[in-house]
Amino acid sequence: MVQGLTADDLVLCLISGGGSALLTLPADGISLEQKQAINKALLKSGATISEINCVRKHLSKIKGGRLALACAPARVITLLISDIPGDDALMIASGPTLPDTTSCADALSILRKYAIAVPANMEQHLMSGKGETPKPGDLRFANNNHHIIATALDALEAAAAHARAVGITPYILSDNIEGEARDVGLMHAAIARQVARYGQPFQKPCVLLSGGETTVTVRGTGRGGRNVEFLLSMAVALDGHPAIYAIACDTDGIDGTEDNAGAILSPDSLAHATNLGLNAKTFLENNDGYGFFSALNDLIISGPTRTNVNDFRAVLIL
Repeated sequence: MVQGLTADDLVLCLISGGGSALLTLPADGISLEQKQAINKALLKSGATISEINCVRKHLSKIKGGRLALACAPARVITLLISDIPGDDALMIASGPTLPDTTSCADALSILRKYAIAVPANMEQHLMSGKGETPKPGDLRFANNNHHIIATALDALEAAAAHARAVGITPYILSDNIEGEARDVGLMHAAIARQVARYGQPFQKPCVLLSGGETTVTVRGTGRGGRNVEFLLSMAVALDGHPAIYAIACDTDGIDGTEDNAGAILSPDSLAHATNLGLNAKTFLENNDGYGFFSALNDLIISGPTRTNVNDFRAVLIL
């Protein structure tokens, strides 16, 4: 669509988080199936979203600024909806219209860090430099600009405003939380228990809000997702605490690859599970948060929201 444009043309791009998976054009000599396999391995490895997107950029013909190069010499204006912790514009949807500061060597280093087997043609593509991306300072980007128009913090601020409107004091912990979902769940549970028992660092009733993008290192065979893993870890840690409730959802409406956005956790969740003969720790060990909350009928199924500002978590302490 953008072939043959001139300096008098203007290209307006709306790029949302989640675009990496939706805008796919493998580099020459690399099949879609090969790229899918690498992507799946990265997702299971526990790699961060920035690491995953670095690899994606260097195996693509459209990511890492290459869409903008295809538009040249037309001017490109990019409006970005961020799902990247820290709102790094170059990483949102793997930066199809922006120059890239990472390299093929970085991509190879990430694949080796997580012990991911790389087909010979992919390794050659990266080692030869054929997959190198255009860098900042490239004159073909000189007349382009970009604006971030929606972020995870925007979503958290909106939730905070709603909490205040119904008489609950909100506290935004961070819009930039990364790490293993189960570890982040333990951290949120520990803070919530401190608030509930001692009124530290916040007085109850209150709601703790956080965003960012956690990871799951998959060791089991269950049906999962970052948000249900976070909640299942919280459930085990809270052990039915009577004053703590939580919700965790991906703002795009899909938690990983399943049909749910996330789930809800209440004080009676573990008791309900026990009555059904379910052991929360066993489900957590099997990375089966989806199976656990599905059995409780506590999945949140919103359908796709058509946007993505990353994960949203709220912990209510009464």
